[in-house]
Order: sequence, then C-alpha cells, then structure tokens
Amino acid sequence: MLPEAGSGGGVMCGGCVETEYPSRGNTCLENGSFLLNYVGCVECNKRDFVLIANRATEEEDGEEIITYDHVCKNCHHMIARHEYTFSVVDDYQEYTMLCLLCGRAEDSISILPDDPRQAAPLF
Repeated sequence: MLPEAGSGGGVMCGGCVETEYPSRGNTCLENGSFLLNYVGCVECNKRDFVLIANRATEEEDGEEIITYDHVCKNCHHMIARHEYTFSVVDDYQEYTMLCLLCGRAEDSISILPDDPRQAAPLF
C-alpha cells in the first residue's frame, strides 16, 4: 500500500509540475524523471533538464528504499522528492513509487516461473 501523497517530507513544488502525484499504474521508477509532467521551474522560469541530487539507498527489514531529489539544472530549486521501494513478500517482488513529479505507482511480480494469479481455472 502506498503512503499518502505529500507525506514524504521536504519542500516540494506543485508549481513546477502539470499534475501532482499523477497515477502511473504499475510504472515504478528507481531512477530518472517523468519529464512529460514537468512544466518548468517556477523559480528561474526555465524548462531545462531535471537533475537528481541527494540519492540515498537504505535497507530496512528486508525492504530497499531509494530516495532522491529532483532539482532544477539552472537554479537548483527542489522540484520534488522521489521515493522508490522494493521488497519480496511471500512469492512476489513488490515495488512502489511516490513522487510529486513522477507520480504514484505500485507493482507486484511473481518470483515463480508461472504467476499463480495469472493461472486459468481448470474447470
């Protein structure tokens, strides 16, 4: 289950993005930026590349947590804080993403050769 939007702490800028926390289905990014949602920096009024800063990886109770900041290339204004998690629960790899710029997403993939959730009923 994803945390509530906006609970990630830090200053984030809704003025730099077209849509805050857009739904991304099962697309969970552990790096990079969703530039289609970036309208430009409200501080310097430029639309340029978004840099990744303060990248950190933690492991907590078997869960890998990657966090980083999206910042403006020109003035280093903080656009958003990105959080990606990965864990193995039972027979599934679980992924989540929460970011003002990149959006909200979660995915679950079976580690078994055949995903039991995708099996067709035999009757």
